[in-house]
Amino acid sequence: MRARTFLAVAVVLIVAASLIPAAAESMSSSTIPSAVVGEIARARLATAKYAMNLEAAKADGYAIITPMIPNMGYHFLNGKIQGFDVTKPPILVYVRKNDAWQLVAIEWVYPKRPAASPLPGAEYGAFAAACHYVDGSFVEAAAESKCGKANPKTGAAFNFWHPPLVTLHLWIWYPNPTGVYGEFNPLLTPFNND
Repeated sequence: MRARTFLAVAVVLIVAASLIPAAAESMSSSTIPSAVVGEIARARLATAKYAMNLEAAKADGYAIITPMIPNMGYHFLNGKIQGFDVTKPPILVYVRKNDAWQLVAIEWVYPKRPAASPLPGAEYGAFAAACHYVDGSFVEAAAESKCGKANPKTGAAFNFWHPPLVTLHLWIWYPNPTGVYGEFNPLLTPFNND
């Protein structure tokens, strides 16, 4: 049993190490700070168990909060994870082809842009205030009082509302020509209609 566990860990380490240069090369700058390379390695090792296993993510508390956002993916949130820890992202971003799910990015959200960047060179995106429903659908709304008890289109029950958010993506499981911090990824276009 220990030999099998050791072998599994060794395989994950080898795969993670071999893919770090691809993730690093996807940054918009020509050089990537070594601190970021190290953080990418730590994040990949911590999330490797979710890379092709959405069920493992769900078992660990991640639940769908968006449908497929074009050139971004399906977002799964673990609401128990707070703050910034590169090994414990609160959001996992997946794409799907038929019944196969693949982790592409990890994400953090903030009520406003952090005063101190959690990662050197971090770039941020935005997500409008929205009502989220248990099926992953959402409707933009300026206040929680504007959220229906059910999504008017899908009928799914209300889950939560959030104000406008600042987002930080880290594309560590799929290359992104706009950079490791890019908000959108044009290489995901083939997944947009699945």
